[in-house]
Amino acid sequence: MRWLRSIAREVIRLFVDDGSFAIAILAWLALAAVVLPRAGLWTRVAGPVLFAGLAAILVASVLRYSRRSR
Repeated sequence: MRWLRSIAREVIRLFVDDGSFAIAILAWLALAAVVLPRAGLWTRVAGPVLFAGLAAILVASVLRYSRRSR
């Protein structure tokens, strides 16, 4: 069973390089999927809101990584 866990961990590492980045994206998508339709804004501003949030997450991740690599 240990080898199965090891394989699963390696497969996850193939797709997820930065865990906090992936969690932030999933959290933003879940939050937007819950809040925007309830606010009645889904059809009008969903694209720009999703883009702005994902862009902010990406910028924060890049800044965090650049500070770490110095």
